[in-house]
Amino acid sequence: MQLGTSALATAFERSPKVHRNLSVARLVELAVSRNEGTLTDNGALSVTTGKYTGRSPKDKFVVVEPSVKDHINWGPVNQPMEPAVFERLYAKVLEHLGHKELYVFDGFAGADTEYRLPIRVVNEFAWQNLFVHQLFVRPTEDELKTHEAQFTVICAPSFQANPAVDGTNSEAFVILSFEHRVVLIGGTHYAGEMKKSIFTVMNYLLPLKGIFPMHCSANIGERGDVALFFGLSGTGKTTLSADPRRSLIGDDEHGWTDKGVFNFEGGCYAKCIRLSQENEPQIWAAIRFGSVLENVVLDEETRVPNYDSEALTENTRAAYPVDFIPNAVIPGVGGMPEVVVFLTADAFGVLPPIAKLTKEQAMYHFISGYTSKLAGTERGVVNPEATFSSCFGSPFLPLAPAAYAKLLGEKIQKHNAQVYLLNTGWSGGPYGVGKRMRLPYTRAMVDAALNGELAKVEFVEDPIFRVLVPTSCPNVPAEVLQPRKTWADPAAYDEQAHKLAALFAKNIAKFEVPDEIREAGPRA
Repeated sequence: MQLGTSALATAFERSPKVHRNLSVARLVELAVSRNEGTLTDNGALSVTTGKYTGRSPKDKFVVVEPSVKDHINWGPVNQPMEPAVFERLYAKVLEHLGHKELYVFDGFAGADTEYRLPIRVVNEFAWQNLFVHQLFVRPTEDELKTHEAQFTVICAPSFQANPAVDGTNSEAFVILSFEHRVVLIGGTHYAGEMKKSIFTVMNYLLPLKGIFPMHCSANIGERGDVALFFGLSGTGKTTLSADPRRSLIGDDEHGWTDKGVFNFEGGCYAKCIRLSQENEPQIWAAIRFGSVLENVVLDEETRVPNYDSEALTENTRAAYPVDFIPNAVIPGVGGMPEVVVFLTADAFGVLPPIAKLTKEQAMYHFISGYTSKLAGTERGVVNPEATFSSCFGSPFLPLAPAAYAKLLGEKIQKHNAQVYLLNTGWSGGPYGVGKRMRLPYTRAMVDAALNGELAKVEFVEDPIFRVLVPTSCPNVPAEVLQPRKTWADPAAYDEQAHKLAALFAKNIAKFEVPDEIREAGPRA
């Protein structure tokens, strides 16, 4: 069976029309004329994605091929699919696309020309081709002339799989074949699957070259100091990295080489639920012509976005080129990171607002990837649930988490980076009792970490979490820094803190890690 570029070329030949590397304006025109989306009052293209308003992790597969079989961390994140099953489904998708108008984007994953991956994305919708045009690294005219894709993403949302026949779990599927260098996506209109599938590819290829791939944002200060921000959705990664006083390298995916860091992307994919001009002015201003809004409710008459509405989903998104952010670094490369920040939104209300980590503690918290979510808050249930996502991005890790933690430890030690744990969650009590950490305080703590002021203050060890907590921080009340002191009932704090420590211990027990890392965690 033909696969890869030969089979795709056949599909192109059958297609009524193939649009290659169209401009932003042309893609917007086509998307509107085909009723794929609506222009908002600020010029952005607004689309909805139907049933799937987020990633579908249970529908992600990796093809079991000889070159990767012994390296992939098989399990719920990387579900195996036999080559013959993949090839049958691949042929069906190409037959389906052969009767559609197609949109092709040729570009790169990776701003560093030494390590970037040339990619091709094939879409059946103009709006999704606009999405990848804005999210990946766009080639120059000269680069386009010599571009040869090393990985191809084929996205066919209108093709629905038959699980009983096609070996999938539902009508949706995201399948990676490393030997055929193909990502096959169908049954879901959610554009984030394309972005994250290439991130997964980079997470497999780069460690083989000794490069540390990271699910983080990165920015750079006036003196050339680079900072990294790791964190799961809702912890403030995009908000804190889009700092008007610093230049943005990228908001989500980066590689750390022996030269420094580089952005995998050419755009940003910001969560915009409850977005406000006051709190996030740079993101607010970036949503304009050329941007894509996903699942944001619009006023029917004025076409004004309602960023507060969760009517379609809480996971509303805005996609835009990184240069829509003022002072963005183009190309997205920077020097060696001096400060690494792990973000968590602790709804238990017990983690310190900011703490310094040793190398071993950094590796422990990196493997843990802790934050918390609120179970059923729409029905008034306020009990927090701990969420652990290895390396702050477990759905995108083809290798075992310990492999990435090892790379982190090596980079920290070699380049003497300072690592901080920053809690953007609750203070003075758990969710429903305490209050969310004030954004001005969080920004002040980040500023102090980045400008070196925190390195000058005294630290004390937290008796339960064992991290080093500063006794003072400019523009932050001293009592805020010690979470136990913010609770009306210290005994209730102790009980809640021990509960969270036990959850950390239970989670780390799942991993094979050296004793010095395991012992760096909280006292359960």
